[in-house]
Amino acid sequence: MKIYLAGPDVFRPDALAHFADARALLAAHGHQALVPLDNEETTASGIYAANLGLIRQADAVLANLNPFRGSEPDAGTAFEVGFALALGLPVIGYLDDARPQIVKLAERQGGELARHNGRPVDADGLGVEDFGLPLNLMLAVPCPIVEGRLAAALQALDARFPAAT
Repeated sequence: MKIYLAGPDVFRPDALAHFADARALLAAHGHQALVPLDNEETTASGIYAANLGLIRQADAVLANLNPFRGSEPDAGTAFEVGFALALGLPVIGYLDDARPQIVKLAERQGGELARHNGRPVDADGLGVEDFGLPLNLMLAVPCPIVEGRLAAALQALDARFPAAT
């Protein structure tokens, strides 16, 4: 399978080494990694178009949905996941911590969440989803979410599509 690797890993200082390791991992499972760094684009519009082109070539997407620059997944990754899902591609998300989002948020806020009209709210008084999901329902419902790193997501994908390995 050709597998697009979505996530903020392109921003890592060791991105080239990280993706070399990721390519080796996928190759060991009989897959080809499609990486956002696989193009030579340098403009915003060029990178956008090239990444969508890679997703269109993919058979599946593995998405790093760990918090990035805050408590939510990278916005670009969330977009790529939605685009892949719209194309009908299987997407597996992975997180270091797959506990329910409401539990993680309460922990970050130092205790139980306040409630307004019986609904949990964050420090800004905004409602918090309470479905027991590790991420916003728009990501956690359509995408199986595994706890762990890329290897765990790859294992979940291979289990879902054993004939592809």
